[in-house]
Amino acid sequence: MKAVEVTGLTVALDDGSVIVDDVSFSLESGQVMGLVGESGSGKSTVGLALLGFAKKGANIVGGKVVVGDVDLLSLAPNDLREARKKLIGFVPQDPATALNPAMRIGTQLTEGLIGDKKENLPRIREVLETVGLPSDDAFLRRHPQELSGGQQQRVAIAMAVAKKPKLIVFDEPTTGLDVSTQARVLEMVAQLCADNGMAAVFVSHDLAVVGTVGDLVTVMYAGKILETGTHEEVLQSAAHPYSIALLDSVPSTRQRLALVAIPGRAPAPGTKFDGCVFADRCGFVEDRCREAPPPMVATSAGGEARCIRVDHVRKNRTGQVKEPLRLVEGREEKTSVLSVRNLNASYGRSQVLYDISFDVAPGECVGVVGESGSGKTTMSRCLIGLHEDQTGGFEMNGEPLPPRLRDRSKAIKQQMQYVFQNPYGSLNPRETIATAVMVPLRHFYGDRGKAARTKAQEALERVEIPWRLADRYPAELSGGQRQRVAIARALACNPSLLICDEVTSGLDVSVQASVVELLRSLQDDGLSMIFITHNLAVVRSIGDRVVVLSQGRVVESGAVESVLNGPQHPYTRGLLADTLDVDRPDSETSDLTG
Repeated sequence: MKAVEVTGLTVALDDGSVIVDDVSFSLESGQVMGLVGESGSGKSTVGLALLGFAKKGANIVGGKVVVGDVDLLSLAPNDLREARKKLIGFVPQDPATALNPAMRIGTQLTEGLIGDKKENLPRIREVLETVGLPSDDAFLRRHPQELSGGQQQRVAIAMAVAKKPKLIVFDEPTTGLDVSTQARVLEMVAQLCADNGMAAVFVSHDLAVVGTVGDLVTVMYAGKILETGTHEEVLQSAAHPYSIALLDSVPSTRQRLALVAIPGRAPAPGTKFDGCVFADRCGFVEDRCREAPPPMVATSAGGEARCIRVDHVRKNRTGQVKEPLRLVEGREEKTSVLSVRNLNASYGRSQVLYDISFDVAPGECVGVVGESGSGKTTMSRCLIGLHEDQTGGFEMNGEPLPPRLRDRSKAIKQQMQYVFQNPYGSLNPRETIATAVMVPLRHFYGDRGKAARTKAQEALERVEIPWRLADRYPAELSGGQRQRVAIARALACNPSLLICDEVTSGLDVSVQASVVELLRSLQDDGLSMIFITHNLAVVRSIGDRVVVLSQGRVVESGAVESVLNGPQHPYTRGLLADTLDVDRPDSETSDLTG
């Protein structure tokens, strides 16, 4: 008997528009399936439907979800709640949404277990040790805000695993984690499922992640499954044009390549199609593709793809070719846009940055990489003038730059823009996205009315946000869409220096490719950037030089190609080993423990 059997799962909006269309798959005990696709593809909607949930304004209108021998969708609400409690675990993207900040870790871990806390204490300690966390009383008494992001995510996984469910749904659980933490979480997830016989659906926009953790990979687009198979069949021998296009959007850690974004835009959820849902963006389309929905057909690699031209695609899959980027071997000597000298920073008595120095030339991108806690974000906040407890010196265009934001002129603020890591917190939930982009236009340039809306539209469309979304609020957008709005807001100011703090961490690979290529094109116009990230593959794609931070110190710096092709410091070598790459499927994790 299958651990999980999903048949004909269909979800529709209140107006009848179908957003998940006839999804079917099955999983054996211990098997992990990666569910991948762009924002709006329906992958997270499928993840919620496996629990019997649908987001506000949507309803599960057809199909079966059988876990063990229980058909969840046929149960009454109270029975569904009890079945869900026993059979299914759920790990959300943001552990802060899964953990109650007012409750201690030990108390939260016992909530989903039958019996009192004393009876369950041995099981709690066992599962904490399994996920690589302390199990002593001091740790159980901690609150979530006393843990790092990686620790919070491990606690969320422990909560899901503790009751030994038959199915666990992971909804983008590694988004935002640094590469070393991510590598260990993925290794742990795969091992937990195998050891405990739990089936899992791992929702992600990251192809390298699903290829690492999943036995199977399923690719979704516009609510439909377009390709499915083992991770080797899909990632190494993709047959559907959409899967191939996604792979062409992924940066590599091994060579510097121009990223290829998928042409056009993903359709709005609920869009109706006469034929193939990917036809409008497909490089292999012909008239018959638009006439009727294509069936799933077997691929030569052993999987299945929803395409009537599978053989042709397989033989002619070089339609989109990645071209090596021309590297600038040396930049003309000019006054640096930004010079940082001997930057030190503290939180109270704890020093977190030590003698950081570097320069940013006109049109240059300096990548800053390191694990969580290495000091990357603190450094960026110092640069923008938002961290008070700092010493050292800054110059911008050869002139002294005040270290405090309140002491900087309006012109300097306009020239130096910051894109925050978390778009959920950086956008005002009470403002439409058009208003969010128009606010800095009014502040810096005095633009109002039609002039402001025209410039806002241009800024949004540069980051692939259609103007039809202009009057929506942040809560009505996906996480990737929110981040693109935050980037558009910064670009609307026409800055000379852009500080990007993990801005691609929540983006689909295709959107990431388009954003990276957009930022690179802006460099040609003289835009300088400090690009803070944990993704070394993205740094190779966009960076000219790289600064590697560990425990608040620069441990290595230099030209990107030099550092990534021949890292000298053990810490840099560890980061490279932990960075996932779809064209390096057998990579092993390092022994970094930070």
